[in-house]
Amino acid sequence: MPSSTNLKGAIEGDLFSLISHASEALQQESYVIGGYVRDYLLGIKVKDVDVVTVGSGIKLAQKVADLSGKRCKVTVFKNFGTAMLRYNDFEVEFVGARKESYQRHTRKPAVEDGTLQDDQLRRDFTINALGISLNQHNYGELIDPFNGMDDLINGIIRTPLDPVATFSDDPLRILRGIRFAARFNFTIEEETLGAMINCKNRLEILSQERVTEEINKMLVAAKPSGAFLLLNQLEILPLVFPELAAMKGVETIRGISHKDNFLHTLEVLDNVAMETDDLWLRWAALLHDIAKPATKKFLPGTGWTFHGHEYLGSKMVAKIFKRLKLPMNEPLRFVQKMVVLHLRPIALVESHVTDSAVRRLLFEAGDDIDHLMLLCKADITSKNEYKKSRFKRNFELVEHKLVEIEEKDKLRNWQPPITGELIMETFNLEPSRTVGVIKTAIREAILDGVIPNDYQAAYDLMLEEGKKLGLEPTGN
Repeated sequence: MPSSTNLKGAIEGDLFSLISHASEALQQESYVIGGYVRDYLLGIKVKDVDVVTVGSGIKLAQKVADLSGKRCKVTVFKNFGTAMLRYNDFEVEFVGARKESYQRHTRKPAVEDGTLQDDQLRRDFTINALGISLNQHNYGELIDPFNGMDDLINGIIRTPLDPVATFSDDPLRILRGIRFAARFNFTIEEETLGAMINCKNRLEILSQERVTEEINKMLVAAKPSGAFLLLNQLEILPLVFPELAAMKGVETIRGISHKDNFLHTLEVLDNVAMETDDLWLRWAALLHDIAKPATKKFLPGTGWTFHGHEYLGSKMVAKIFKRLKLPMNEPLRFVQKMVVLHLRPIALVESHVTDSAVRRLLFEAGDDIDHLMLLCKADITSKNEYKKSRFKRNFELVEHKLVEIEEKDKLRNWQPPITGELIMETFNLEPSRTVGVIKTAIREAILDGVIPNDYQAAYDLMLEEGKKLGLEPTGN
């Protein structure tokens, strides 16, 4: 991590030189501030840049575009007094330095023009209040009024001002602080941590969209469990995700306990995160056992059961997506499919792997079979190493069988070789239950391996099934 108070290396290149010259021409002081500076100091390369100027951010952006020879186009957001432009791989947002004041009922502040100091005072955490000068007289100098550099070095999340006022003004900062602490593996400073707990009820003034945006950002972290463990530690989890909070804890009857489904879920989530950045597969990992609390039963002689949790879980996913204002189209359907099917590969592992069972899994999972297998492999979290290794060996057998049968039967995204229209045309039928009976018989015969997945075999079976129902092909 750089220790110099001059960070000229952080702003080398045409872009920052252009901003500096544009600032000089407009006689406006300008600074790179916030996430870009923080991440540069942490050794993280980013392409999103926030520039604060003492004056008009819109005018500065337009001047930069002019000096670039129109190499970039400015997008203006007049209502917010901001402008954005793309320059090579960088996306730069320009805003005038602001001073903010809050009212109790809303997190949206009253805004007025301010100084750089005013702008840094309104930042959520010291590590996000760091600035680098773009002014020619002190180009590259670090502006660090709250010792944010020390907090970066020591791995501390701390607010610049009184944390109670900071979180009460804008409680979204509580969720952001948790996310940053988890993302960077930082410690939340004691007073800041206490204020998060004391102000957690202020989260109720947030829009669901903003809360969900933070949850999504927590989910895409390298190790997403950290954020959810902090939400639990600070007793915020029941406020933002009650279904997940309901999974916590272990119950014991007659000396028999079940696993803590909350901790198991986070382990599965981390396992998935190690393999893919796919947000919706991570959601599937988070929700795959969401119905276990509702289906939990203790049966003497058997122990704890969660029968049907995959089916109830799929229904709960729709309600959760609606409440969290997540997309109610393809992402929802994908997560529901993963939840309802997540036990199927494990069931194959535990029993004899028949071709028929594998065909049915391929048929139901379709093109999502690889995602499903990744989720199911992540779900193997037994503390018994012998049991875990046995499961993984058997799992590899299932994976091999999937490849073998898919190559032979081509069932991924399967379409029936005989359509309902052809059945109606062949037997001169109207749309009816009879058409469905014949289609089902053909599908089941293919999945059971009775006939191959090809047109002629399916056509011959259609004629046989029609004959059983007393039907004759047209023209006979």
